[in-house]
Amino acid sequence: MAYDWLKGIEDHYDVVVIGSGLGGLTSANILAKCGHKVLLLEHHYQLGGLATWFTRKGGHIFDISLHGFPVGMIKSVRKYWSQDIADSIIQLKGVRFINPQFSVDTTFDREDFTRLLIEKFRIPAETVERFFTDLRAMNFYDNSTETTGQMFERYFPGRDDVQRLLMEPIAYANGSTQDDPAITFGIVFSNFMSKGVYTFQGGTDTLIKKMAAELKQNGVDVRKHVAVEKILTEERDGRKRVVGVMANGRTIRCDAVLSNSNIKNTVLRLAGEENFTPEFVAQTQAVRVNSSSCQVYLGIKKGETLPHIGDLVFTSDETHFSSEKLVDLHTTSRTFSLYYPDTRPGSDRYTVVVSLNARYEDWKNLTDEEYQREKQRLIDESIASLEKFIPDVRAKIDWMEAATPRTIEYYTHHWNGTSFGTKFEGLKISMDLPNQLPGLYHAGSVGIIMSGWLGTINYGVIVANQVDKFLSAQKRTAATV
Repeated sequence: MAYDWLKGIEDHYDVVVIGSGLGGLTSANILAKCGHKVLLLEHHYQLGGLATWFTRKGGHIFDISLHGFPVGMIKSVRKYWSQDIADSIIQLKGVRFINPQFSVDTTFDREDFTRLLIEKFRIPAETVERFFTDLRAMNFYDNSTETTGQMFERYFPGRDDVQRLLMEPIAYANGSTQDDPAITFGIVFSNFMSKGVYTFQGGTDTLIKKMAAELKQNGVDVRKHVAVEKILTEERDGRKRVVGVMANGRTIRCDAVLSNSNIKNTVLRLAGEENFTPEFVAQTQAVRVNSSSCQVYLGIKKGETLPHIGDLVFTSDETHFSSEKLVDLHTTSRTFSLYYPDTRPGSDRYTVVVSLNARYEDWKNLTDEEYQREKQRLIDESIASLEKFIPDVRAKIDWMEAATPRTIEYYTHHWNGTSFGTKFEGLKISMDLPNQLPGLYHAGSVGIIMSGWLGTINYGVIVANQVDKFLSAQKRTAATV
C-alpha cells in the first residue's frame, strides 16, 4: 500500500505554494509570518529546486548548480529568513579565468576588475569608470532596446577579450547572451561588482534544512512527494478565479495559488489555456525558454586532498568568446566549482562540480545508447580538463556522474529542462498573471534578471507581498458579509 503523502491535510488553506525553489520557499515563509495558513507542495523528495543537493555512496555530498551570488544575498536572507542563515554566507576569494585570450585571478569586485581592465587590458580609466557607473544606473523600467553585444561595442569596440571577461561568468549565472537586452547583463553584473561573489558555507543541505526548520516553526504545512496536477477554478460574479488545486488525485481548496513552477508550465499546463484570453495564451506561448546546463560531479576519495586552485575556475579552449559556442553540445567552456573542507565545516572531504551551459534541443532526442555515450564524454573531457590544473586528480576520484538538461527536466519539471527560466518577455506574463486569473500568482525564474539565487528570493518577496494584500482584502470582505 502506497504511503499517503497528504495524510492529515486540511480541507482549506489561505494559499497553496506549488514548488520549493528559493522563490517558493521564501514566499511561503513570508506569507506564514503574515499570519496566513500556507501549504507548500513539492513533487520531489528534496526541497530547494535547483538549490539543492544529493548524496552518493562513499560519503559524498554534491551541491547542484553553480553556487555563486552577490553580496545582496546577505541582506535578503537576514531580512526574510534569519540572521543565523545570513551568518553562513561567505565571500569566494579565488575566482580564475583561464582561456587562450587571457589568464587572470580576481576577487570579482569592482575595485579588482577596475585594476584588471586598466592594467592588464589597457582600457582607459575614464572608460572603465563610465562603464561601471552607467551599469549601476540601469533600471528595470528603462525603455532601452540596446543589446548586451551592442553595449559592449559602445564601450569596448573590437575588444572580444574584454567582452569575454565581462560576459562569460554572467552567462553561467543566468544564461544570458550577447543578443539579450543590455539590462539583463547590467543589473546582474553590477550586483556582483558591488563586493564580489558569495556562497553558503556549510553546503546547500545545511541551508535548505535550516529553511525547512523555519518554515515549520512559522506554521507552513510542507509536503514532499506531492505533484500538483491542476489549478482549480470556478466562475464567480461572471469571472473565473482560483479556488484550489488537484494534487496526488486529491482536491485541496484555497483562496490563492502561488506557483514556483516555470511560467509556461503554470499557464499552459497547470492552470490551462481555457482560463485565459486567447491573446494572453498566445503571448505565453511566444515566451522563449532560456538555456539549460550540464554538470559533472566528481567525488574525491576519503583521505585524499586537492591543492587550492581557486573556488571558481572559468576555463575554455575556444580562441574567442561566443554565446553560441558556450552552449554547443561539444563546448570546451566549463566552470569548475571546487568544494574544499572549509566549504563544509567539520568535513574533511573534497568534491568538484563541473558546470557547462547547454541546449535542451541537443539532448532531448538522443537514443539511450547515444545519451549514455554523451554523458560519459562529458565526464571524460571534464576530468581531462581538470588534469591541466591537478595532474594526479584522476587517481583521486572514486565517484563520477553527469547530469544534463534531461536530468533537470526529470527532477524539476522545468519546461524544456531549462536551468534559467525564460527570456525577458516572461517577466511580463508572470507579473500580469493575477490580473488575468484572480488568485493566481507566480514567483519563478523569468526575465533572466530574476535568475540566480538572489533574484529568485527577491522575486519571491515581491510576489508574496502581492498575495498578502490579496488575501488580506479577501478576509476583510468576508468579515463584512
